[in-house]
Amino acid sequence: MSERNGAKRLKIGLLMLLVFIVGVTIGLGRSYRVSALSNSIYEELKVFTDVLGLLQKEYVEEKNSKDLIHGAIKGMLDTLDPHSAFLPPNMYKEMQEETKGRFEGLGIEITIKDGVLTVVSPIEDTPAFRAGILAGDMILKIDGESTKSLPLMECVKRLRGPKGTKVTITIMREGFTKPKDFTLVREVIPIRSVRHELLEKHYGYIRVSQFQEKTDTEFDKHLKALEEESKGALKGLILDLRNNPGGLLDQAVKVADRFLESGLIVSMEGRREDQKMKFHAQSAGTIPAYPLVVLINSGSASGAEIVAGAIQDHGRGILLGTQTFGKGSVQTIFPLKDGSGLRLTTARYLTPNGRSIQAKGISPDIVVKPLQGQLEEEKVPKHPVEKDLERHLIDVEKTPAKEKEKPKKEEAKEKKPVDQQLERALELLKSWEIFKRLAKEK
Repeated sequence: MSERNGAKRLKIGLLMLLVFIVGVTIGLGRSYRVSALSNSIYEELKVFTDVLGLLQKEYVEEKNSKDLIHGAIKGMLDTLDPHSAFLPPNMYKEMQEETKGRFEGLGIEITIKDGVLTVVSPIEDTPAFRAGILAGDMILKIDGESTKSLPLMECVKRLRGPKGTKVTITIMREGFTKPKDFTLVREVIPIRSVRHELLEKHYGYIRVSQFQEKTDTEFDKHLKALEEESKGALKGLILDLRNNPGGLLDQAVKVADRFLESGLIVSMEGRREDQKMKFHAQSAGTIPAYPLVVLINSGSASGAEIVAGAIQDHGRGILLGTQTFGKGSVQTIFPLKDGSGLRLTTARYLTPNGRSIQAKGISPDIVVKPLQGQLEEEKVPKHPVEKDLERHLIDVEKTPAKEKEKPKKEEAKEKKPVDQQLERALELLKSWEIFKRLAKEK
């Protein structure tokens, strides 16, 4: 009898969940389709409730119904493109923290390479950086437990934690005869979205590593600092978007707007009318028309491609480097009632000239590959590009994708002596000044 009552309560709960989903849909302006879909969806949900009931009644071990439902949602999202995902409450909270520019952990970017948890790069002035963790290091264990079978997000979860707590990671590196343990103390990791440097007294360099909540205001501060350091005599600007994975769409639009007085920055095309949007430049806030070189590579994605595409289509500057990642889709974050979130691909974006870059990327005006054969650079894992991802959206234009380029290690490329792309950009700005002077003399 208790099992029957439990199954009955479960079905009532699922019906309430369905009502909640319908309520969210109405809130998003789709009430005109709810009545047409609800009957067919309800019929198919009966199968889901039957399976869930059998699992709770017949499975060899007792399972939490919330975990089962979350697992079902994850499975449903796995049938979509790779950028759509279900975010449990802890992951949703972490994502919000990252967009604000801080989190607590070790300060390393990680990925899975050839089935092994691998360091992409340490963040400057963090516990991992100070301990000597290098790009390409293989993390074999976390607190003594093998990482071999752990999903990437589970590894992220275990590496992060409250500041002041310790974690031991076991590292294997080229040149090591055996793995080595590093015990690190977690800290609050501030992610600097923008940094700058004055090159040869008259040429500005601004790097945007990610588009966060305050990137536009940070950009303004760094540009003002450059103008002050050059005593108002800036002759050109280099905008570095290499290995910038994107971030917040509105911030990418605002940074692009700094370089354009008018015209379209980016347009979005979705299934619904309210997803079809256009963002235009405003004259207010436009910076002086310094000669501009934008650095891009295969790690430049999403928001970085929006900025690069707008500058290229408007002829505002020269793109230098290698082919970009090719992520031409827009994700919307929907908060859910239990504190979790849904990251859903809702639209594609187009450059001002109507180019879709999905799975193709943006080609630089001048191709400059990073220096090859340097020991530190060889340790950097190769970035996958959008078209390498399973279930990626297929672009409507069937044009061949550009050859993928090997990215350059960020720590090395931000140091001028070994950064060939930055040196070429600086040479280009100098040539620009020379030709402008020659034109005046004629």
